[in-house]
Amino acid sequence: MSDTAGTPARLSFAERASYGFGDFGYSLSYNMAGAFLLFYYTDVVGLPAAAVGTIFLVARMLDAVIDPLVGIAVDKTRTRWGRTRPYFLFTAVPYVLIFIAAFRVPHWPVGAQLVYAFVTFKALGIVMSLGSIPYTALLPMMTRDTGERLRLGGWRSIGTSVAVILGTAATMPLVGALGGGDAQRGFTATTLLFAALSLLALLALFRNCRERFEDDNAPGFKVLPAVGQMLRNRAWLVCFAFCMLYFIRFGLMLSLTIFYAKDVLQRPWLIPVMLPMVSGGLLIAAFIAPPVLVRTGIRSGCIGAIGLALALFWLMAGLETAPDWHVGAISVPPLLLPYFAFSIVTSVTITGIFTMAANAVDYHQRKYGVRYEGLLSAGISTSTKLGMALGTAMAAFMLARAGYTPDVVSDAARAGIRTAYFGAPALLLVLQAVAVAFWPMDGRDYPTR
Repeated sequence: MSDTAGTPARLSFAERASYGFGDFGYSLSYNMAGAFLLFYYTDVVGLPAAAVGTIFLVARMLDAVIDPLVGIAVDKTRTRWGRTRPYFLFTAVPYVLIFIAAFRVPHWPVGAQLVYAFVTFKALGIVMSLGSIPYTALLPMMTRDTGERLRLGGWRSIGTSVAVILGTAATMPLVGALGGGDAQRGFTATTLLFAALSLLALLALFRNCRERFEDDNAPGFKVLPAVGQMLRNRAWLVCFAFCMLYFIRFGLMLSLTIFYAKDVLQRPWLIPVMLPMVSGGLLIAAFIAPPVLVRTGIRSGCIGAIGLALALFWLMAGLETAPDWHVGAISVPPLLLPYFAFSIVTSVTITGIFTMAANAVDYHQRKYGVRYEGLLSAGISTSTKLGMALGTAMAAFMLARAGYTPDVVSDAARAGIRTAYFGAPALLLVLQAVAVAFWPMDGRDYPTR
């Protein structure tokens, strides 16, 4: 691994911002799909919830095969633009076009609609892999300094949070305003707008971010031994498990919050309030997390954040039926305060995940003498998408098990939604804490075990 000649010690503002908003380019479309495809398929198109859950699950299980292939391709790529940047350039347009198509299910028989939904959702995931895996692999190529990596992770959290704000808070108001009462037309117009914003962010990522460290290893290597080394990399295994558990919970709560607000709390107006709080928490955490994790270390900082998050989640459940607070003419459910604090605290861990993924590459080099940024990043990308898919599929299956129907929601269905909304995320948080307890790198730059 050689440093490019003349490389400055610190990254420029343009590099940090462009890198961070590269996540905006990928996350805006993907988070809208994660938050609203279940609702769109069941309530707008009219597809059965259990079948939709199967689509999400099967499509993402295939990523376990596809993502490592993309990672290997990145490690073997050598071009005049570098190893990662060509992927940003050549996948940007297909990515946004498939995103638009996913929210444009034709008026076909149900069986054909399910096939269309599977194909477009799977295609979205494949093209997402072709861009997001090189994107994750780029971070350790830009800097080897842990502090700079945490700052890049903070910028990436900012990009993610802005994407989630637009992809959640703005989606339904835009669907209503642009659709004029026609939900399908509203979703089509909204995806066109979001696709344009995503495209601009991805092109800026290609233009402004460079690989400052060149890989000295030959692009030809044996795949199976490389995969075996990855599976013996303890830092990578911890990051994979921690990341997947985070996104299972995130996908589950993102999908169920819509139904929790409109059916359990019976306040549909809370949907564009609660969903943006997740991204607002992520935005605040992007500034809090780097100095906190530098001081505490990733392991202790993440475990502490999870413990506090569990306490806040318990408080939120207890305040669900409490009388509203009145701020002037506005009634505010008291559970919103611990919910927002919960969103901030859990979001601290996502900055940790970005840095863990980069540091796992250094751990790999120390242990095996090679880096394989693409392959290792592919594994983390798989954990992200598999986690989101498992979370969304779990939400769909839980709705089906509760007997949810969009026209008449029974009391039993409401009780099932509430149990799923609080029980499953709490268990997933505990499992996250167990996973990160095995993180091997705190206090040592290059551990050997």
